[in-house]
Amino acid sequence: MAPPLGSAELRLAAAEGSVWVSCPMCGYEFDREDTLCGHGCPLGSLCNLVRCSNCGYEFPDAPRRRSWLRRLLSREAKPSRLPPDVRSVSALEPGETASVVCMGERKGSRYGTLSAFGLVAGAEVMLIQRRPSCVVKIGETELALDPEIAEELLVRPLG
Repeated sequence: MAPPLGSAELRLAAAEGSVWVSCPMCGYEFDREDTLCGHGCPLGSLCNLVRCSNCGYEFPDAPRRRSWLRRLLSREAKPSRLPPDVRSVSALEPGETASVVCMGERKGSRYGTLSAFGLVAGAEVMLIQRRPSCVVKIGETELALDPEIAEELLVRPLG
């Protein structure tokens, strides 16, 4: 069992082209090339696990960037590509009138039902309330919209 290398020895080894890693379990520093797939993995040189020559702990060579679950659950703000005067119906002020520009990205029976009530592109809508649900008035019809639909319904304010 070799003692851990000092910082001067690590700099010398790095200058020679060796790849040195540090064990997260015991802190021992060793050459990456000395531990290529020592556990009989069928992947051979494609295996990304490193085995510490001091304690035998196996760990991934490079840390994972982000797990698939974190990527799935994270909500990153996407830059808006909409014109400045176009916004969702839920962003209107109560009593404000607007013209429907687009019904959103998704298509389905829900949007077919809304179009039967007169909520189509070019229709004039007035926001009555935002909370607890978004209520809009189209002509003489008042509709309560789910928050998801209200966010996808894009309008251009009039006047």
